[in-house]
Amino acid sequence: MTISNIIEVEEPHLGDCNMKKEATELLGFVPQKNIVYNELLPYKDKLDEESNEFLAQIKGNLGRAVQLREIWPGVLFWTRKLSTYMRLYGRKFSKEEHVHFVKLLYELVTIPKLEISMMQSFARLLITLLKKKELLSREDLELPWRPLYELQDRILYSKTEHLSLNWFPSSVEAVLKALIKNCRYFPESATQEMLDEWRPLMCPFDVTMQKAMGYFGLFLPTTFPPELHDKGFKLWFDEFISLWVSVQNLPSWEVNLVSLFARLANDNIGYIDWDPYIPKIFTRILRSLNLPVGSSQMLVSRYLTNAYDISHVVIWISALLGGPSKQTQTQLSGLFNSITSFFHPSNHGRWLMKLMKLVQRLPASVVKRLHRERYRTPTWLTPVPESHLLSEQDITDFVESMKQPVLLAMFSKTGSLDAAQALQNLALLRPELVIPPVLEKTYPAMETLTAPHQLTATLSCMIGVAQSLVAGGQRFPEGPTHMLPLLMRALPGVDPNDFRKCMITFQFLATFVTLVPLVDCSAAVQTRNDLTQVEKELCSASAEFEYFVLQFIDRCFALIDTSTPEQTQEEMETEKMTHLESLLELGLSSTFCTILTQCSMEIFQVIINTHMELNLVITYTTTQKFGVGKIFFFICFAYQGYFYDEKYSKNSNILKSCDQLLLYRSQLVQILQLTLHLKWKQGYNLACKLLYHILRSMSIIYPREYCSVPSGVQQHSDTYLPIKDWGQPGDLLNLGIQWHVPSTEEKEFVFYLLDLLLKPELQRLQKHAQGEQDISRDDVLQSLSIVHNCLLGAGSLLPLLYGEPVPEIENYREDICKVIRPLLHHTLEHSEDDIKSLFSILKIINDLLHFKGSHKHEFDSRWKSFSLIKKSMENKLHGSKQHIRALLIDRVMLQHELRNLTKEGCCYRSVHQDLINDLLRLSTSRYSQVRSKAQNVLFTALGTYNLCCRDVIPAVLKYLDPDRTDVTQQQFKGALYCLLGNHSVICLANLQYWDCITLTWPVIIRSGLSPSMSLEKSSVVRLFDDLADKIHCQYETIGVDFSIPESCVEVALKMMKSSNPEPTLCAASEQEELEGRKRQEQKNKDSVQKYENLVVDLLDCLYDRNLPWKFEQIAIGFLSLMLRDDHPLPSSAVLFFIESLNHDSLLVRNGAISAVSGILKQLKRPHKKVAVNPYDLSELKTSLQSCSLLAGDRSDNQWLQYDSSRLPRSQQDWDECCFIEKTHWGYSTWPRTLMLYAPPEEQPKQGKTRQEMNESEKIIYDHFSDQQFIDQFIHYLSQEDRKGKDKFSPRRFCLFKGLFRNFDDAFLPLLKPHMERLVADSHESTQRCVAEIISGLIRGSKHWSYSKVEKLWALLCPLLRKALSNITIETYADWGTCIATACESRDPRKLHWLFEMLMESPVTGEGGSFVDACRLYVLQGGLAQQEWRVPELLHRLLHYLEPKLTQVYKNVRERIGSVLTYIFMIDVNLPHTQPTMSPRIAEFTERVLARLKPLTEGEEEIQNHVVEENTVGDQDERTQAIKLLKTVLKWLMTSAGRSFSSAVPEQLRLLPLLFKIAPVENDDSYDEMKRDAKMCLSLMSQGLLYSEQIPQVLNALEEISRISSWHARYTVLTYLQIMVFYNLFTFLSDAKAVSDVRALVLRLLEDEQLEVREMAATTLSGFLQCNFLSIDEPMQAHFEALSKTRLPKRKRRELGSVVDMIPSADLVRRHAGVLGLSACILSSPYDVPTWMPQILMDLSAHLNDTQPIEMTVKKTLSDFRRTHHDNWQEHKQKFTDDQLLVLTDLLVSPCYYA
Repeated sequence: MTISNIIEVEEPHLGDCNMKKEATELLGFVPQKNIVYNELLPYKDKLDEESNEFLAQIKGNLGRAVQLREIWPGVLFWTRKLSTYMRLYGRKFSKEEHVHFVKLLYELVTIPKLEISMMQSFARLLITLLKKKELLSREDLELPWRPLYELQDRILYSKTEHLSLNWFPSSVEAVLKALIKNCRYFPESATQEMLDEWRPLMCPFDVTMQKAMGYFGLFLPTTFPPELHDKGFKLWFDEFISLWVSVQNLPSWEVNLVSLFARLANDNIGYIDWDPYIPKIFTRILRSLNLPVGSSQMLVSRYLTNAYDISHVVIWISALLGGPSKQTQTQLSGLFNSITSFFHPSNHGRWLMKLMKLVQRLPASVVKRLHRERYRTPTWLTPVPESHLLSEQDITDFVESMKQPVLLAMFSKTGSLDAAQALQNLALLRPELVIPPVLEKTYPAMETLTAPHQLTATLSCMIGVAQSLVAGGQRFPEGPTHMLPLLMRALPGVDPNDFRKCMITFQFLATFVTLVPLVDCSAAVQTRNDLTQVEKELCSASAEFEYFVLQFIDRCFALIDTSTPEQTQEEMETEKMTHLESLLELGLSSTFCTILTQCSMEIFQVIINTHMELNLVITYTTTQKFGVGKIFFFICFAYQGYFYDEKYSKNSNILKSCDQLLLYRSQLVQILQLTLHLKWKQGYNLACKLLYHILRSMSIIYPREYCSVPSGVQQHSDTYLPIKDWGQPGDLLNLGIQWHVPSTEEKEFVFYLLDLLLKPELQRLQKHAQGEQDISRDDVLQSLSIVHNCLLGAGSLLPLLYGEPVPEIENYREDICKVIRPLLHHTLEHSEDDIKSLFSILKIINDLLHFKGSHKHEFDSRWKSFSLIKKSMENKLHGSKQHIRALLIDRVMLQHELRNLTKEGCCYRSVHQDLINDLLRLSTSRYSQVRSKAQNVLFTALGTYNLCCRDVIPAVLKYLDPDRTDVTQQQFKGALYCLLGNHSVICLANLQYWDCITLTWPVIIRSGLSPSMSLEKSSVVRLFDDLADKIHCQYETIGVDFSIPESCVEVALKMMKSSNPEPTLCAASEQEELEGRKRQEQKNKDSVQKYENLVVDLLDCLYDRNLPWKFEQIAIGFLSLMLRDDHPLPSSAVLFFIESLNHDSLLVRNGAISAVSGILKQLKRPHKKVAVNPYDLSELKTSLQSCSLLAGDRSDNQWLQYDSSRLPRSQQDWDECCFIEKTHWGYSTWPRTLMLYAPPEEQPKQGKTRQEMNESEKIIYDHFSDQQFIDQFIHYLSQEDRKGKDKFSPRRFCLFKGLFRNFDDAFLPLLKPHMERLVADSHESTQRCVAEIISGLIRGSKHWSYSKVEKLWALLCPLLRKALSNITIETYADWGTCIATACESRDPRKLHWLFEMLMESPVTGEGGSFVDACRLYVLQGGLAQQEWRVPELLHRLLHYLEPKLTQVYKNVRERIGSVLTYIFMIDVNLPHTQPTMSPRIAEFTERVLARLKPLTEGEEEIQNHVVEENTVGDQDERTQAIKLLKTVLKWLMTSAGRSFSSAVPEQLRLLPLLFKIAPVENDDSYDEMKRDAKMCLSLMSQGLLYSEQIPQVLNALEEISRISSWHARYTVLTYLQIMVFYNLFTFLSDAKAVSDVRALVLRLLEDEQLEVREMAATTLSGFLQCNFLSIDEPMQAHFEALSKTRLPKRKRRELGSVVDMIPSADLVRRHAGVLGLSACILSSPYDVPTWMPQILMDLSAHLNDTQPIEMTVKKTLSDFRRTHHDNWQEHKQKFTDDQLLVLTDLLVSPCYYA
């Protein structure tokens, strides 16, 4: 880092200190972080006082609201005010305050029963408070982690959401994640506590693994200082990284580990040694890009779904760079070298997006890191140690490695945006490496006319590097010299025929001109002698600026001419500009404006002189169509003081600068008086515009100039040289903004104008409204438009409605309001069809309500475009707001507007109420256009005024009242639209308050009875559908408990005690606090009351006989939203839902089923749990804490496993047996305390009698005990819903589970006959129905007594046996789901009857192969749910299946393959895991190989010559072996995607066999065995290998490549290609492996079989292309020597002799040499390395050799021509003239066509 850099960085901070001192004196405290832009506003002196007052209010009111327990509206209102405060002033409070706010909000967010919408609102504010990490250190703030964990667990893993008892918004997950991310200020003991809490969940076969890893990834703190590392990551790092290294098949939780590692690496650069893992990291990153390799590759689907997130990868890589070993950079270069060719624009696929993301984000991430190391003010976060800082060399290497892919990505099919962002960041690091190649591409692109895509791509990349180019600097001093040539060459892009080219050119010109003051300083070359060579060049070049500007203006006028269509005036008014035209106009005017702002006085003078005559003509014809008026308005704006004669300004809205304006006030007034009342519409519109601009420019605060140099562009002088300012960022501390603040004189003139012009209009309109004087519609419109423009122009000086009356000055806002309302009513009564006037009135009302100098939507779009420009031009490396001056000024202006828009608290007064009622009247008008415009204005108003919704809702609902007969259809529709709201604003029908919902929902349903409602009109039907959908989508459960815990109040009191500023309100007295508590308790009671009333109300609607069915459905939908988990549903609603189970309509029945499952959950009796120490349970009794770090089958979890000798087969055993239902407990480590169910005598009583039940339970009991009800119910359930589409329904399962859980076996006697009947019927729907009942029964019997369970199984076993023998193709999936669902989270010892029955001999052959396959499927479903707890059953099953592996039937084979996968699933190779007691792959493979002997010994090709029949009598061993092999293949295929680790050593022993069978060509006509073998090889070759497995694999391949079957040798090569690419860096880190692979490929290149030789060449070229091997001297020499092998002379054959087909050894060697050379050439398809010309020459010598050599050479040359054709002009340079001659001869020679 050079000295100058240091000084640059230090300066701002010195300034900051002084500013801070001053601020502290004024404020009374040290602010955490102000918004700096506030300091630059013209009224900055009054801000401190204002902010202090605001802060004091917030503190007082917020604290008091918490104390009085008023969470709504008090706490919510004042927390919103706090976030407004932060938008206006930043974090302008002391550190102490900051901590108080954070703690208070943390307490609020974690209130257990808080309504979700409030929780989100608090969470968002808390995130904002904690966003800037550097402001609060770990010493300042410590937060507990457990409340957050409980919040996350309650919401994301909610037990009741799937039963529709809770409605969460979709955004809640993202909000919670962001919250936890920012709250990681956990105490130092947290890490250990988290590990104790979540380690027991780490069972890799279970979903809890995902949960545990998710929590670790989110919660584990990684920012501890080095001295605390022992309490931080060192506790878990080794365990997690070894787990990550050993998992091979990308389970879904691996992504969480990667994000955790990335964060860890980034927070602790230099404190962890990643070197041993780096090859593994890069191999996995490369795999995760899912790039296609080889021709016949099969992708495993989970590789796509669980691939790493690029944003984590990028952080990880950038954190690993640097450091002493430099290994990461080597691997990163390797990564980019190996994937560069994928970036070439001719390649396209679904993987491209990922690559582009990688390229775009990696440079940004490195820039961020460099900023942190060199430029960021040091914070409490651990700094990077000296040894690991990025050195200059590191940066250069990084940029070099990325340059190639980025330059290729410029022209990608996904657009050049990603590349442009990458270049922007790379150019900050090393402009001299990145910009020249981009320039090389840009200049030719500007010259060519045929490739517009090239031009847009290069220009957008140039915009990215603009600032680095223009600023030059020490690294790239010649940068600025390119500036003028680029500008001049870009001009032809202003082309009316190509819109995209035009837009990008405007953007390009504007970007460059903004950075450079356009001053001609060529004279400085003579006057000054201290210039460097480059500066001299620049000065001379700057003489061209004038020419450039004039050329540009000519082009613009040409553009305007061509794009103005010849049209009559009438058409032009009605027709709006098209979207493209308006964009073009925007581009044109803003570029024009920029250029005029930036050019010097002299150049400006020239423009004015040249275009004086021109302007009149143009302005006159095109102002309306194309805002040239705007352009001239800018010309005069940029240079004050040019004022044309009156006649010029008559028809153009030329705006003069204010200082000058006052001089011409009399002429202006005259002009306005003459023109405002022209009859010609366009004329008076222009006059109104002029009036608007005059008023506006005098009444608002705005910066006068946006030039890139503070004091405006000046000429060069002896001391000042403009070219020194090129590309310099603005200096925040002395921006020198020149503000225009309205002076008293200007204000007086404004009001004079209003008195003169506005008053008469208002009087006219008033008379018209009172009916005294009739005016024509056109005149009304004219008056209205004058009124509107006056309001818009002077809006910022007019106080708000009913604001403080300003003395002496009339408040015109009030006056306009008083006139407009009567006028509106008059218009509606007398001429309702005068739509234009109504539109105008609507605009005026909107501005009366909201307009205070700027419109919200305009402000939003400006803010957006500001952010975009900032992003495209920011300097992330130096940070600290180094933007160009114009951008900084713009941001200050936005800050000013933001204050205007948010400062005024909008009180809701009667005048607003009147206006809003008028709007409502217009919203229900007869004309749809008026309605929709009025509704938009209404929605804006509703969003602005607090609490006015409650006022509006009853008024809207009146229109829907069924008793009114005077409502028209249009009013009815209008009212519905008002309820629906537009997409951005709240929906009135669904405000999250009980008061609103209890009003609106019943009315919406009753409106079905309204006489104005007709279901014939599709628009009305659609409206009701939309309304119901919107309510369903947006509804979130509304709270009924609004209590605030004590802990919250304590924090609030602390906050109120802190001074600076003193809170405005004092703390509440005890008396007040008591009242507050009472109020809050009352509010809870009211909420419950309103909830129950609403339910009753909805039921009343439903029982109304006349209600149309549509509304009945909507009502049932609303009613089902009323289910909640903290308050039972009233029994009347329970009765309704139970009766609806047998409703005629399918929709209603389905709704009722899910509602009843929810109701049953509400009625569930809680079962008592007790905490147990798990080590007391295990039969070892001793505390086995010592081996607790081992996972897997240990002695202390053996008692959990299924053991048929110790099953509970009597009441006593059953009671003594300790059941553990969840599958993951005990696999990893035991939790500190395990919660288990208490013994049965302590549980709620079973088999309640009817007398003991509550109201709702009685209703359910009575209905389900009623034979008729049950018959009807089962009848409906066993019908088909949608043929062929139905599946096992989890809802119905939940219903039955709930029934049997809550009422034991009370309903079994009634259901039993039905179940027996259904099982016997083999129809799809009946079988599904009985499967749903049975799974519900098994899961519902969890707490039944032993006797009941025993009876249950006595009933179920025969049923299941029967069902399984009747199983059909349609129903087997349902039975599988049924058994899997029944076994989920149940102790296997509880279900031993089921398992024993299923194990009864699944493959008997009775009922055909299909039944066998289905039985296995069902069994597999049950066992898979039990994971590691049933080793005995797995052993028994395997033992049973092994003799049956030689099945003939394909479906049984596939099923057995899948079952084997699950049997061996538990045999995993994970660290710290005991060897499993379940079956192991190694032993099984041994036994299989013994049986495959007959196949492995023979050399001949293995044909599938088995007749598909199970004939009795033993067939020969060979045939049996082939059948066995088929099953083994199925097993290998299914296990590739499912298990966690691939059993590589075992697979290797089967490899030779597979290689023998796999076919070579891609042909689908092969039999199943060959296809399977091929698929297996493809999947196995993609597997991830551990480094110790590589030698084993290579040895196996080496052996196979020596066997006689050439098919096998060929397949070795395809296998090798994929295997090496998918394990690239693991191979590269092992030098011996690389040389072995190389030797193998080179040996096969000399194979006697032609196909094998060609494949070897392809493989070699692939390896060269991904830089696995390199083309070095020895290799080249080797090939050249081979290719020069002499061929024996051809003997003349005697006629009739057999032709000798086997080529001689010499020919083979010669061909091998040629193939080797051709592989070298094909390995660089997109460039010409230095060695290529020579090799091409060598090849051409073989063009006339014998076949197959000639063929090879021809093919190579034609490929070379094809791939190098695009950039041939560049590639040509690499050849000498002689070589070019030969080459041209070859490529176009006759032999090419031969």
